[in-house]
Amino acid sequence: MRTFPPLTFASIRCLTVQLCLAGLALLGSAAQADVYNDVERMIRNGQLERALQASLAHLQKSPQDPQMRLLGSRILDAQGKSDEAMGLLQSLTVEFPELPEPHNNLAVIYARAGRMQEALESLEKALLARPDYAVALENLGDLHLSLALHAYQRASRAPAPPASALRKANTLAPLLRR
Repeated sequence: MRTFPPLTFASIRCLTVQLCLAGLALLGSAAQADVYNDVERMIRNGQLERALQASLAHLQKSPQDPQMRLLGSRILDAQGKSDEAMGLLQSLTVEFPELPEPHNNLAVIYARAGRMQEALESLEKALLARPDYAVALENLGDLHLSLALHAYQRASRAPAPPASALRKANTLAPLLRR
């Protein structure tokens, strides 16, 4: 049983891979940029096995490539291998703490698992890395809304619940389904 209502986090974008490492641009040729775009397209089209193979082939040549590893975590998560995706993201946050995207994506997985405190901490780290990171800011807002909804729902089930608690819960619930 989940303590928190199921979170769609439709507004939490697992990222369309926004690079923060300036050095990566120096490494990337047009062919390299194409492999990222190809893997991204395969993920969007649900061709996860093909995306995984392309990702692994690239990582054989460049095993520390954070962008491809981030894409790899998305593939793993889409394949239902959230624990493996989480491990990969955790290693990225240790190796590249200045990148907000791994922290953000880790927060998404934590939130889906009902690990709200860890999700909050990961989003805060993403925002420490880049205070203007709009996706993480939106995700933080969604997470706070979810926590508020849970509290209002609990309050509405309490003995002699305040009428306002149910009204607030009913107002917030549709916002989180978008």
